[in-house]
Amino acid sequence: MSEELLIRHCSPTLAGIKTANMFSYCFNSNSEMQDVIRKLNRVLSKKGLRVIPLSTKDGRTLIYVFRPNKLMWDLRDNTACNLLQDIGYSPCNVPGCINHLIKRLNEGEGFPHEIGLFLGYPPLDVKGFIENKEGTCKCVGTWKVYSDEEKAIKTFARYKKCTDVYSRLYADGKPIEKLAVAV
Repeated sequence: MSEELLIRHCSPTLAGIKTANMFSYCFNSNSEMQDVIRKLNRVLSKKGLRVIPLSTKDGRTLIYVFRPNKLMWDLRDNTACNLLQDIGYSPCNVPGCINHLIKRLNEGEGFPHEIGLFLGYPPLDVKGFIENKEGTCKCVGTWKVYSDEEKAIKTFARYKKCTDVYSRLYADGKPIEKLAVAV
């Protein structure tokens, strides 16, 4: 897996302005996947980041790049706690929540709607998405917005700018261990 793929999909998380990102990748084997993830964790864990596989289907592995400390704070939000508790999560236990998410991803088709909480999306927007069954929203960017449209649009622009800057810096030779920020 190229680091360029990580930059393209995870720059806001690497920069410390977003809790998490995810992307899928086709590895040649399970051992290749484990080696790549192990190497990434050796470099990124020093910066407060973790990389884990969430699921593998049809030869594609869903890779989750996240900041455990930020995730812990995100899941403590009252709306997030209530949403997660209603579907069997224990929000105060981040590793337990991740394990429960992995179980839900591997049980069903598609993504469980609460996955937005694990990506740092606003809990009110995740709740709106769940309640509206993907219906009418105010706008769409990185996620579907049901609450603060103005703030979301600014956040989307920040994420795009971050990805553009990180892509340029990486293309100019800056290594991933220098691009990842300790938070």
